[in-house]
Amino acid sequence: MGVERAAKLDEEREMTVTDGAGADTQAQIERMHALLETQRKAGIKNGPPSYETRIERLDRLIGLLVDHKDEICETLSKDFGHRNSLQSILGDIADGIGCAKYAKANLKKWMKPSKRHAEKPFGLFGAKAEVRYQPKGVIGIISPWNFPVGLTFNPLAQVLAAGNSALIKPSEFSPATSELMERMLRTAFDEEVVAVIPGGAEVGEAFSKLAFDHLVFTGATGVARHVMRAASENLVPVTLELGGKSPVIIGKGADMELAANRVMFGKTLNAGQICLAPDYVLVAEGETENFVKAATKAVTTMYPTLKDNPDYTSVVNQRHYERLNSYVDDAKAKGADVVEINPANEDFSQQPHHKIPPTLVVDPGEDTKIMQDEIFGPLLPVKTMKSTSDAINYINANDRPLGLYYFGDDEDEREEVLRMTTSGGVTLNDVIFHVSQHDMPFGGIGPAGMGSYHGEEGFREFSHARSVYKQIGKPFGKDLLAMIRPPYNEKAEKQFNAQVKR
Repeated sequence: MGVERAAKLDEEREMTVTDGAGADTQAQIERMHALLETQRKAGIKNGPPSYETRIERLDRLIGLLVDHKDEICETLSKDFGHRNSLQSILGDIADGIGCAKYAKANLKKWMKPSKRHAEKPFGLFGAKAEVRYQPKGVIGIISPWNFPVGLTFNPLAQVLAAGNSALIKPSEFSPATSELMERMLRTAFDEEVVAVIPGGAEVGEAFSKLAFDHLVFTGATGVARHVMRAASENLVPVTLELGGKSPVIIGKGADMELAANRVMFGKTLNAGQICLAPDYVLVAEGETENFVKAATKAVTTMYPTLKDNPDYTSVVNQRHYERLNSYVDDAKAKGADVVEINPANEDFSQQPHHKIPPTLVVDPGEDTKIMQDEIFGPLLPVKTMKSTSDAINYINANDRPLGLYYFGDDEDEREEVLRMTTSGGVTLNDVIFHVSQHDMPFGGIGPAGMGSYHGEEGFREFSHARSVYKQIGKPFGKDLLAMIRPPYNEKAEKQFNAQVKR
């Protein structure tokens, strides 16, 4: 789907930001190097933090989100132009609290060494094997603008649960929220444990070149290529949480009204500015019009008005607003049927924000921009498929997505979709919400990302699995393993050859 062109667009979106005064940029770069050294030395000096210390740090994270709830919502709305506070609570605050609470509830179990089997003949004599999970060290977190608090605090909770320290580079596209997070975290943590580095593209580029012990990046695939390339210079392992075009399949027996309600909620939540937002819908022949009608009804019910409706979020800035409108213009020019869902028939040409009505683009061609790029806005292509097999083939002909969504009651069809497709995660009979399950790993595959966090897998992601093997001593006063050392004899030959068998 035009991967290289999409990557170029991603770079233009997130890398072409002026970074302010050069002197300020250089000062931030020097500061981040100093902080990395400070955190690394503190980790070596103090050793891994205890269970009690980790719990106390998680409690501080939870307290920050609870105590600053109103200020977070107000600041997010300022950065977006307008953003509904309840959606900010859902996507940024409650999810961050839930992630930290889940880590607290399971941390003692996660920290326990994992006993492993000692191979023959060593295990026969009493040798022991186990894996211990130790902190990796200093973890870098590059967080995005669309859920800037949640996508900072979620990985941070697991980084701290695993016993690490963290340096955070928040997005320059949500500057007020970045400043607020820096202030919040500074009041709760010493810079030896957590520090925030604000700044623009040049600061971000320098940040990704630091010799971290692990780096987490959430953002666009095009920028991820630069981040991974920079991290490779120091052999820094990376977790990349990206995006892509997450499909919806409307299958056999699906309740069309229910499906449309849930799809359109996912598409209008945060005005579609979610990495997991449904990016296109695949419907069977004869059902396209039914979906369009049900989607229009769903939006009308949720948003009788849009322009001044406090429940409906604005597109984050002018550039993204123009980008999304260019997708609609391009689709119209290439013959697609465009259905703007504007219940009150409002005029959006004059407005204080950057709101765009939810818009369906019916059967766009593959040459349209909307079918080539990740949309990241309230636009939704609807494509007609002859069969579910065709839908599966269509999905498999393109990049593996971050999320995949299936609606339907046919068990065989559902299992066929699950068996024959690959995606970062799946939600059945809904969209997006597999990311809210804290006991399941969240991550992508291929261009949608690599690595995962959430749940126990997140703790493991930010831990080093250290193999520990304990050899036996001299039971009965004899070194029973002397036979494996020269000079060899007939008994040793027999013992060695006994291991070579099917």
